[in-house]
Amino acid sequence: MSTPPRTTPDLLYSDVETELRSSIRDLLADHCPPETLLERTQRSHPYDGELWRALASELGVAGLGVPPECGGQGGSTRELAVVAEELGRNPAPVPFLGSTALATRTLLALDPSGTKAAELLHALACGERTATLAVPLSTMPGSGFPDDVRDAPDGTLWGSVSTVVDATACDTLVVPVRDSDGPALYAVDAEAAEVSVTDVVSLDLTRPVADVSLQAAKGTRLAGPDQATGACEHALTASAALLSAEQVGLSQWCLDETVRYTSERHQFGRPVGSFQALKHRLADVYLEIVSARATARHAADTLAVAGPDLVTSTAVAQSYCAETAVHAAEECLQLHGGIGMTWEHPVHLYLKRAKADELALGVPAAHRARLAGEVNLPA
Repeated sequence: MSTPPRTTPDLLYSDVETELRSSIRDLLADHCPPETLLERTQRSHPYDGELWRALASELGVAGLGVPPECGGQGGSTRELAVVAEELGRNPAPVPFLGSTALATRTLLALDPSGTKAAELLHALACGERTATLAVPLSTMPGSGFPDDVRDAPDGTLWGSVSTVVDATACDTLVVPVRDSDGPALYAVDAEAAEVSVTDVVSLDLTRPVADVSLQAAKGTRLAGPDQATGACEHALTASAALLSAEQVGLSQWCLDETVRYTSERHQFGRPVGSFQALKHRLADVYLEIVSARATARHAADTLAVAGPDLVTSTAVAQSYCAETAVHAAEECLQLHGGIGMTWEHPVHLYLKRAKADELALGVPAAHRARLAGEVNLPA
């Protein structure tokens, strides 16, 4: 007897997801606790290669959403969303968004019989290589196929792409190209002499971005017009859904840290957290996080089951979770008082991550505008 299709989303965490959360949290606490983040961000290359190897290979995060026949663990985006949540609670400098979200989801949307794409996907899933999708971090789903890079008559690639996330931590670039046939995807060696990857000043110190320039670069064609546009669109939508989970994790850390601090900080002989005005502000943040978690879980679940309302659920999640994360981080900084304004306290890293995430993959207003079209609301 066949199992009837599920008609309502499952927003609860399974036992497997709970165990995965515990493993990820323990690993991040051991390798990169929040109090050490600031020191790492002062380095010229803040990425933690050892932590990424442990996440990608030992825990299998890189292949978590990839089928076993493609070298992955056979999990779903529900598990990936749990990882994203924990990387929001602890914004460790690892190329999760670029490699595991953007690049891997692009390759998963391609025909698995494509030899070159399958080889790269297998290497990413095993943690042997890292990659990113060479589009500006601000690119939102539904914005059309990028046309920053084009091919020359000799088959080489020319163009430049600004603010590519995780480009400096990756050895391969998955580049959208307008070639002689139309939209296409190419794999380009990020360390080739014809490829320039230049760091730019990023608001988020824990997630660097870089400008990428291709000057007669050689690339391997992964897909043509029949697949390239759809693959890019899927990758951007899936990554936006995962980003909303990260924003939930970030919001939760800000709330937990603020509750802890205001319970310990005394004024007039009592904890400042007992003052009614502060209680109301924290209660407002708590209610926003509850709603944000529901929208992010819905988006992850819809992505996992390839639901027809993926665009709608992702737009709802991004438009709500982004603003919730910023509000939670702002309240965290404000309610920490003077110490919250210091460079040494990690709260400013969370506020910067929240503001950068608000701009990444489409701002909330743009997602609401897209949502209006999806549900037939008038402009």
